[in-house]
Amino acid sequence: MTEQLLKVNNLCKFFKTSRGMLHAVDDVTFTIDRGKTLGVVGESGCGKSTTGRAILRLLEPTAGQVYFEGEDISALSKRQMRKKRKDMQIIFQDPFSSLNPRKTISQAIMEPMIIHDICETKAERMEKVLELMDVVGLAQRLVNTYPHELDGGRRQRIGIARALALDPKFIVCDEPVSALDVSIQAQILNLMKEIQEERDLTYMFITHDLSVVNHFSDDIAVMYLGKLIEKAPSEELFLHPTHPYTQALLSAIPVPSIRKKRERIILKGEITSPIEPKPICRFANRCMYTMDICTETEPELREISPGHFVACHLCER
Repeated sequence: MTEQLLKVNNLCKFFKTSRGMLHAVDDVTFTIDRGKTLGVVGESGCGKSTTGRAILRLLEPTAGQVYFEGEDISALSKRQMRKKRKDMQIIFQDPFSSLNPRKTISQAIMEPMIIHDICETKAERMEKVLELMDVVGLAQRLVNTYPHELDGGRRQRIGIARALALDPKFIVCDEPVSALDVSIQAQILNLMKEIQEERDLTYMFITHDLSVVNHFSDDIAVMYLGKLIEKAPSEELFLHPTHPYTQALLSAIPVPSIRKKRERIILKGEITSPIEPKPICRFANRCMYTMDICTETEPELREISPGHFVACHLCER
């Protein structure tokens, strides 16, 4: 029987603008089981990264609850949350901007150990640094090098090692391979999968690359303009995409064959503004199946088959 590690209930994150409140994340609900990977996909600006940061409280949520191992961490004080961060880490998208250019590899990996008072002596911390470098595939001769002396793949390995330094249970992976070459992407993904199996880690894997998320994730959540519009097991989502937006996303995946072609679904129409949005379907302006009800009421996220949730009025007919 699988154990639920993370539960997100009605999570919201709004930003104040001169034109009103921007709904970056709006009423998002999902769960992740221990040792599993939830892939979160969608266009740029749909709220994927904001959701991940709000879960970790790097951005304070506007509303909603986040339960980690049954505890409501959204109610914790800053001091209590600081202790909880040992179990919840993040790998950022850009490995260069997420590293301090004045710190060597060893200093970057050691920093979270010093902050959280892990290991009693500097020698013990250095021993753990070298161990983590071996785990992520960094040669020990690079221990005193700086980020600008390394390529993107090695920098991201530093980011992974730093995230592992506190032996976390849950890691938000915020597009960790999007800034890397394709060949390096495969190496990093394989490394992350191996580490997950060895350490029983739970991932929230944020990406816009559907071909990557299909092979890496157990479940996939699709977001559109701050809303969770479909969530299903990876295989189920690719075999039976139900929401029109999900179907359009899948149709855009390149096919590695000159003989085989996939029929593209071209989305037309204006994107709905995320500032003070009306309580209607946010995809209605671009959907080829729009009905009157789509511009009158907002669809609820409903379970249409075991583990497969969709927010679309078409599924209610």
